[in-house]
Amino acid sequence: MSLGGDDGYGGDYEGHEPRRGRGAASEGHLTRTRLPEGDGDPYGPPRRAPGRAGKPSRNLITVVGVVVLLLAAIAFVNRGGQKDDSSSGGDSGGGTGTEARPTAPTGERPVDGKNNTTGIASGFAKSEQGAQSAAANYAVALASADMANSDRRHQLVSQIFASDRVSGLQEKLDRAYSKSFLAKLGLDADGNAPAGMTYVSRAAPIGTKTTTSTDTAATVEVWCTGVFGTAGEGSKNPVANDWFTVTVKLRWVNKDWKVESYSQKDGPAPVNSDNTASTADEIAKAVQQYGGFTYAR
Repeated sequence: MSLGGDDGYGGDYEGHEPRRGRGAASEGHLTRTRLPEGDGDPYGPPRRAPGRAGKPSRNLITVVGVVVLLLAAIAFVNRGGQKDDSSSGGDSGGGTGTEARPTAPTGERPVDGKNNTTGIASGFAKSEQGAQSAAANYAVALASADMANSDRRHQLVSQIFASDRVSGLQEKLDRAYSKSFLAKLGLDADGNAPAGMTYVSRAAPIGTKTTTSTDTAATVEVWCTGVFGTAGEGSKNPVANDWFTVTVKLRWVNKDWKVESYSQKDGPAPVNSDNTASTADEIAKAVQQYGGFTYAR
């Protein structure tokens, strides 16, 4: 589901109607981008000159060396993921020195708390990295199919927004997710898809960037891709992909990061690949069979 923005229903929400469904043009038509032809493929591999006969290619030697270094780096990171009993800092999670620990790009331990009702991570660190983790997880929640159902939407808003923002935002979102808007998505008044169809709205963060940060507030941009639409035979809003950036303003409240406001803009978007589209049944099964992640820095 589309997040808010200048034309949506996010952060600085002014009561605009949410988008019809990310990735689909009006009247349910899709836009197809033709890739450049000839030797100008911006994402294609460069042409390589043939190596000299009887001698190993210099490029091959370089690749082998890079692979060896990469394997050594992975082994070092995994080894470093174990807690060192002699170390005095860096780990606030407790536990024994032999327990298996997940790794993160920064080396800090990812958050492991979750709300039992919504399943959204909680208890983020009071740091710039903790704010980025919170923003990434909240962006996923705000783009989820749960936002189309009033009960689940209220649960999400109550958990991720600062308490003084909840009441007013819920009223605005309830107006935005009106019966007429849900009908445009092919859903009933409760946000359910017709029998034999599956409503799909799922985002995945590609990366995060902090634009402002203090001890008690932060603004984080989350670059995302996602799939949105209704999977099923005869769907007027077929599932398509999209790229967008969510700006999340956070406030430190009751030992956790909470959302003050959020907004969205399109892109950055790469050149579309020429992959063959999956069938509606394959998409529906993928959404049901593949679970989501907890995102952390």
